[in-house]
Formats: sequence, C-alpha cells, structure tokens
Amino acid sequence: MSEYVSRELETNIREMKKTFGTDGTLICRRIQPLRFRTPRCCLFCIDGMASSQLLNESVIRPLTLLDLQPAKETAIADFLQQQVLQSCESKQERKTAELLHALLYGDAVLFIDGSDCALVLGSKGFMKRGVTEPVSETCLKGPREGFVEPLLHNLAMLRRRLRTTDLKLEYFTLGTMTKTDCCLCYLGSCVDRDVLECLRTRLEQISIDGVIDSNYIAEMIRDRPYSLFRTTGSSERPDVVAAKLLEGRIAIFSDGSPMAVTVPYIFLEQFQSSEDYYVDVGFAGINRILRAVGFFFAVSVLPVYLSLVVFHHAFMPLKLILSIAEARQDVPFPIFLEALILLCSFDILREAGVRTPSNMGQTLSVVGGLVIGQAAVEARLVSVPVLIIVAVSGICALIAPKLKAVTLVCRLFLMCLGVNFGLYGYLLGILALAAILSGLTSFGVPYLTGLPLFSEEKSEDSLIRPPFWRMKRFGRFLSGKGR
Repeated sequence: MSEYVSRELETNIREMKKTFGTDGTLICRRIQPLRFRTPRCCLFCIDGMASSQLLNESVIRPLTLLDLQPAKETAIADFLQQQVLQSCESKQERKTAELLHALLYGDAVLFIDGSDCALVLGSKGFMKRGVTEPVSETCLKGPREGFVEPLLHNLAMLRRRLRTTDLKLEYFTLGTMTKTDCCLCYLGSCVDRDVLECLRTRLEQISIDGVIDSNYIAEMIRDRPYSLFRTTGSSERPDVVAAKLLEGRIAIFSDGSPMAVTVPYIFLEQFQSSEDYYVDVGFAGINRILRAVGFFFAVSVLPVYLSLVVFHHAFMPLKLILSIAEARQDVPFPIFLEALILLCSFDILREAGVRTPSNMGQTLSVVGGLVIGQAAVEARLVSVPVLIIVAVSGICALIAPKLKAVTLVCRLFLMCLGVNFGLYGYLLGILALAAILSGLTSFGVPYLTGLPLFSEEKSEDSLIRPPFWRMKRFGRFLSGKGR
C-alpha cells in the first residue's frame, strides 16, 4: 500500500481492499450525496470493532442527506469535518500507516474523492468486560472496582480519582506486529525526574514483536531481570495506582491488560495492602507486622528445624528429642528428603486448588491435604513433626502472596544450608539475602527504602502505618522531587 492517501477515490478503495485481502470483517460503504456536485465518499470500518449505530447516525445519514455546497475556498475535507459530520472525535490524516492503525483499533476511515487526506472518525464499539472487583486484590473495606482491558477506560477511572491538570499522560506504542497502545502516567509535581528519564530510556530500548499484557513491559524494564525480588510493582485497583502516583511513582498502562505496572518498587510494598489505609491505624499496623513475620517464618521455620534435628540437639529439650526420634523411627527417607516431598505435595495441592474451578478448588485443597497427609503418616512415609512444620511454613507463606516465588526459592536455599552446616549455615544464608536486598535498586531508588534503617522522614509509612495527620510528607518516599 502506498505511503500517503491518493486524491482518487477508486485508487484508495483498491489499495485498502488489496491490503486486507480476503478479510471478511472489512466493511466498505460507498456514499453518494444527493447533490451530484458534492464529491463521492467511501467509509471503511471493521465489523465488530466499530459501532454501526454511531456511524449510521453521525456519518452515513448526514452525508447521504447532504444538500449543501462548500465554498470555493474551503477544502472539502474541512467542510465535511466542520459542518456535516456529527462526530465529536475526528481528525484529518494523510499517512496510510496511521489510517490502518486507527481502523484496526475500531475507528472508521472516510476517503473523499479529490482530497489528499482521509478523515479518521472515532467509532469504537467493541465488546468489553464490565468493571468488577479484582479477584487477586480483594479487600473487606474500600473501593470495589478494578481496571478492565480497554486502555481509555482505565485512564478514565484514574482521572476520576486524580482530578488535577498535574496528572500527565504520555502515549506510546510497543510491538512491531501488535502496535499496542500504552500510556505513561505520573504527577508532574511529585515525580522524580531522574526516575522518569530512566524509565523513558528503557521503554525506548524495547524491541519486541507483540505486547499482549503489561507484564511484557515489566520484564523488559526491570533493573535485574533474573533477580528473585521484583523491582516493578503491579495492581488492578485504581485507588492503589492513584495513591502510588501521589507518592511520586510512575504507572504504565497497556491496552488489553487490566494490570498497571508501577515503578519504582521497594521491598516494603510486598507487605502493604490497600486495606491498610481503610481500617484503623492499630489494626493496619498489626496486619503489616503479621505479614512480615509470616514471611520470615515461611522461609525460616523449616531450615531451623532441620538444623536443630541434624546438628544442634543440645538446643532442644530431651523429651522433644525423644519424641522426634520415635516419630521418625520407621520413616525410610532422610529428614531433608522427607521435608522436600511434603513441600512439593503442599505446593502441588495449592496450585491445583488455584487452577481448578472455584466451586471445587477449595474442597480439593482441603480434602486432598487431609487425606494425603494422614495417609502418608500412617504409611510411615513421613513423620508427624515434619508434617506440622511444613504445614506451618506453607500457611505462613500464604500471608504474603506477592513473595510466593521468593519464599519457595529462599526456603529451599536455607534448607540446604541448614541441613549441611546447621544454624551457622542458616545465619550465613540470612546474611546473604540481606546483602542481596541491600544491593538492589529500582530505577535508582534503594530497594530497602522506607525501612527504619533509613532516615526518619523516609520511614514514616513503614512497618507501622501512622495516622494521616502524622505523615508530614504524606508517606511519600519520592514526593516533591518534581517541584
């Protein structure tokens, strides 16, 4: 197809049909006005993407009933756009690449005989999912709506919460084949300019055939792509994204995905929830501490137990040692292999419960855990103490779902150190994890920012959420740098 629109209507029609070939969804509607001196037109749209009712009422009907003659000095495209067509969204375009992009996204294209430009008319009418509460981020108190797949609907929900001209939106396209529309959102007075420029540079370097979900973008802009700890956040809730923008962060939206990517992302956010800001301060603080303690227990309980049983008998009461020895008397596997088998069984049941239809997933997890656990103990394949420790570790891991992958790997790493080197190996493993965390950054921001280890003004909204009137900087670790 030629690069620019031709002045001859038949040439444009022929080129469009040649480009789409045998595509049956392409609709071509020739329009001949009542006055024969008015140029002929041809309307193109994609069936199922454009609204037929909107086009019939605002485009086809005004053109077919047109009984006016444009002034000699007025271009025909300007005349139709300004005085005839009843569309609030219209623009003139000469490049065929832009016309095809608009056409494939639900807009209509009107070619005019004798004009070297076509009119792009807003007529998006494709089906979309209704606004519902995100399943992955449910809360008892607070807003119930979540993002949907169309980009413009998500931006509208965000604008409804941030009614200020300080909200900046930058559009860009990713994917050589999908041409996915994306949007960069931030507050000009809160954003860190260095972080913003770093993000723009990384987005410009993305080269990929298609972007189907926002996670495609998140994986390609992370500081350390192979790190267990994520340096980019995500959320399906408009209230969460709006709060993060107020904290100086940047959000990235991708058309076709209900998930918004937020940067920078710090370690403390793993234990925060949107519900913390909708409940009492004391209750929110208790919940955050429980999440942090639950993560620590999830990665530490099993390695410490293995270390005590294998190396440090002196640290345990004699009755407990005898009880563990009696429980393991007929178990044929080493204690490490026994714990590994139970961990794998627990994770398999958890994953099966997630992937199974909701009406039977929970039942499968509970019944499967009870039946398999009881049968394994009675068959002397595993011991009761290890079964209890693995269950405690698995339940604690569910408290911090954002750290699910981190918990699995770190727990296995510490188990290997504990069973080979005892508590000394476990402590060295904890120190190694702390060193890794302290060396991580997210777009130049230290990963441990917000913890009490840093300055007091940056740790206001930390493991304990203070009252709103005590947040001198509104709990924003980057806010104000854009002023």
